Amino acid sequence: MSTPQPIALVTGASGDIGNAIARTLGANGWHVIGTYVGAEDAAAATKADIVDAGGSAEIMQLDQRDPEAIDALMKTIEDRHGRLDVLVNNAAWNIGIPFRRLDDLTSDIWDRVLETNLRAPFLLARAGAKLLSAGEGGHIVNISSAGGISPGSSSIAYSSSKAGLNHLTRCLAVAMSPQVAVNCIAPGLVENTRMAKRLPDNVAEGARQTAVLGRVGQADDIANQVLAFVQSTSITGQTIVIDGGMPGAMR
Repeated sequence: MSTPQPIALVTGASGDIGNAIARTLGANGWHVIGTYVGAEDAAAATKADIVDAGGSAEIMQLDQRDPEAIDALMKTIEDRHGRLDVLVNNAAWNIGIPFRRLDDLTSDIWDRVLETNLRAPFLLARAGAKLLSAGEGGHIVNISSAGGISPGSSSIAYSSSKAGLNHLTRCLAVAMSPQVAVNCIAPGLVENTRMAKRLPDNVAEGARQTAVLGRVGQADDIANQVLAFVQSTSITGQTIVIDGGMPGAMR
């Protein structure tokens, strides 16, 4: 009897980093389910990239600020595939608000950032726990940010959400053991992504000048680290920074 194809759920597959992660998993044998909020065309392009390279994929709409939508997505995956082996919490939202502009960071913006970037990964992990724990167990990889380690990013809200995600990774690694390994990648500035273009100019240029390798993060490096995590059998509760070597995140 042939082994069923493993299933990977990649949130935010319509984005640049999500596309790289989805393509890498698809090229290495996973059937990829990619989610998107509104950018259906971009998500469809990610699916096409995977299929054209010989892999298999599908896309599903998801507003991950909606707990009922998360539960419905997991029910669809269970009904359609009966398994989930990898959850990559990649989808996030940010907006450029310099730290000193406290009054510009409204409660509505704060809530949107935290609900999207921190609450949703928890709800997705909780909703998918049964499927991820089945069989030989599964993997969760959270995509965080170096801004969750050192105080510099698109906004205070974004940094706070990612700091929370870093610790959520450790907490879930305990809560979901031994069946599920939970790890985290914290990129710094990732060149040529839409997310990077939302950063204040001084933040982006500062990252480029500070990175000791002379270059900042690359989407393919992030994707390859996701692959390393989900192929491992003894790594959990870890956060690795991919940023070209910015001293502020060397912890």
